[in-house]
Amino acid sequence: MRRIITSFLTAFCIAGSACAQQALDDNELAAVSGADGVSIAMHLSLNDPALGPAGENRISMGFNVDGKTTHLVMKNLHGSIDMFALTLDVETKPDGGSYLAIGLPVHMKYNDWGFDSLSVQADPAAAVTESLGRMSINGTVSMQGQLRLWAH
Repeated sequence: MRRIITSFLTAFCIAGSACAQQALDDNELAAVSGADGVSIAMHLSLNDPALGPAGENRISMGFNVDGKTTHLVMKNLHGSIDMFALTLDVETKPDGGSYLAIGLPVHMKYNDWGFDSLSVQADPAAAVTESLGRMSINGTVSMQGQLRLWAH
């Protein structure tokens, strides 16, 4: 079995080195066609309680307004998201131009996705004294449609 795998890998490497790579200009690249674009599926798990206890965590974003910095702090972000599948395709407009068509994910599942507190404070590391609330999402979402982007 080991010889078969070694032979296969050797043949694959020889075939790969025989293929010359060549840079394409914009017109040549535009003429390249392929399958249906790119599909992205994802399983994102952050501090998932199902994987065991996690310590305290924070995500903060600082905003400077009129010389004063305040921070939006999310404490203990956790849970998991399963997404299938975000698609990316380059499509042609009737005038011959092109645009990027982003297909919305057909299926998304949230499992205990959320955070324990949301606060606005001057020091992002200080204890949270006043919370604006917490969020926990469990469920599924089905979508259809596209987001279309093009340059001017």
